[in-house]
Amino acid sequence: MTSFRLSDEQRELRDAVRELARERIAPRAAEIDRSAEFPWDLKELLATQDILGLPYPAEYGGLGGDLLTCCLAIEALSAACATTGLILAVHELASLPIVMAGTDEQKARWLPDLAAGRTLIAFALTEAGAGSDAGSIATRAVRDGDGYVLTGTKRFISHGSVADLVTVFAVTDPAGKRNRNLSCFVVERGTAGFSVGRLEHKMGIRGSPTAELMFDDVRIPATNLIGAEGEGFALAMRTFERSRPGIAAQAVGIAQGAIDIAAKYATERIQFGRPIGEFQMVQGLLADMDAATEAARSLLYTACAAIEAGDGDAGRWAAVCKLVAGDAAMRVTTDAVQVLGGYGYLDEFPVERMMRDAKITQLYEGTQQIQRLVVARSLLAAHR
Repeated sequence: MTSFRLSDEQRELRDAVRELARERIAPRAAEIDRSAEFPWDLKELLATQDILGLPYPAEYGGLGGDLLTCCLAIEALSAACATTGLILAVHELASLPIVMAGTDEQKARWLPDLAAGRTLIAFALTEAGAGSDAGSIATRAVRDGDGYVLTGTKRFISHGSVADLVTVFAVTDPAGKRNRNLSCFVVERGTAGFSVGRLEHKMGIRGSPTAELMFDDVRIPATNLIGAEGEGFALAMRTFERSRPGIAAQAVGIAQGAIDIAAKYATERIQFGRPIGEFQMVQGLLADMDAATEAARSLLYTACAAIEAGDGDAGRWAAVCKLVAGDAAMRVTTDAVQVLGGYGYLDEFPVERMMRDAKITQLYEGTQQIQRLVVARSLLAAHR
């Protein structure tokens, strides 16, 4: 088992991002939620502070941060505003196929602008009929001369309407074996036939646009193919092994933010002549919230270290940390609303927003049921 220990540099980065989140991001969070508009100002803040450069190799202008370092930043941002934490998480997710399987020319073409935050990128795998069942993707990519023609529709694509680049997964071999017939492409904004359809109205993370993307005979050059034909499904699964911990980090951050608010409120709210934090039932809620969050955080950090070290069971580590953290965030934020009572149900306090935001961590990048399947299959395979 691989253990983790934060380096001095990681602690310094975590503390710096926490301070930035408290001073610059938290004051914007409620308005972002109400307006449901993408926070371009905070995207620029993350770019100027080099936070968006964390996932990228230094040779392309990034900071070369490892998985744990990126998760520390996502966690700190999400404690103040889950929408802002997601900017970094999606930026990393959608870039991973290029980083892992792109050619040197492709990396030189796209990564410097992504690392600098001059461009944003989205990840387009999901369709209306292909969510957890990624093998049922219907979008087609047909080879035509020196390029491909993409046809189809993607659904529930985070940042799809604001991204400059989109990594798109499409079927290139309709007669091929299931899960071996997909390929990955980069589609650039402004390409003829590529358009944005509906934007979803969501329960939480409202400032993060979730878009429908439509591809109407979109012609792209063969140089935009990432990896080889037929490797798309495997590439998507490898991507999730490194991106699911980012969602776990978002969940841990949301939970920690809710704890901080609930604990402070418990010291200030007077009932029956004393702060409610002096009542054992409230103390029990707070203790359970803290224990669940610390357990999820410890598992997340250990998973990051194991995945970074090349553990052969990376898929299980990624799934189990997202599973535990997502469930913890939902439970902790619900209990935070309970601590605040009627005030917790009002948007005067952030915990109702945090509860709404927490739910998505149990859904995207694979539902909790899918994570359980991944973990169980790994466990059973190890004992055959």
